[in-house]
Amino acid sequence: MNEPKLFLRARWQDLILITYDVDPKLLFEHIPPGLEPDTIDGRAFVSLVAFDFLDTKIKGVKVPFHVNFPEINLRIYVKNSEKRGVVFIREFVPKAIIPLIANTLYNENYKAITMSSDVQKNGTIFLNHKIKLLGKFYEINAEAENQPYMPPADSTEHFFKEHEWGFGTSKDGNPLIYRVEHPFWNVYPLVKFQHNFDFEAIYGKKWGVLNGQQPYNVTFAQGSAVKVFEGQLML
Repeated sequence: MNEPKLFLRARWQDLILITYDVDPKLLFEHIPPGLEPDTIDGRAFVSLVAFDFLDTKIKGVKVPFHVNFPEINLRIYVKNSEKRGVVFIREFVPKAIIPLIANTLYNENYKAITMSSDVQKNGTIFLNHKIKLLGKFYEINAEAENQPYMPPADSTEHFFKEHEWGFGTSKDGNPLIYRVEHPFWNVYPLVKFQHNFDFEAIYGKKWGVLNGQQPYNVTFAQGSAVKVFEGQLML
């Protein structure tokens, strides 16, 4: 592959990753050719992830009204013989131009909806993400100690928060790969969290299996500046 060009610069801030373990068979239809589920003890994983996009620049340009905004995505974890990464099932943002660009260039599954985020920090961090979909409101809330630390490389938190590669499928069915560059993220000690997402209503019938299930892991990551490079076909 040729050296990819830088597509996007931003800061991904205050990421809450709510991860569930599932049967790998649930993921097969979403995995591009040449990849397989990235598992622990035979179990695959799906994460509900909410965070803030800040100081966003596309091709070095700040697009008016599209610089700071929240995102919520549902993602799965995959790998090939050399690379570990993620595939996105659905990504929600509040700005229409983001789905237009991402869906066109990366064949991603973005959708613009009504949503908001709020993070309050002092000795304690309070996070709230809210969306409105099909006439209903859904929320994610978290509370953590404002004492960030770096978990070890063999920790569960590291496994879910550190992925250099994004994978997808082109419109003609070929696998795509793109690189996401950022330093390792500190995490905050989580005090409590809750959400009322109806996975079946929001993401489709098959994801109803997550409703009422206890998460395998919940990680509250500090975030950092990031670079996202242009996608390329996998050879």
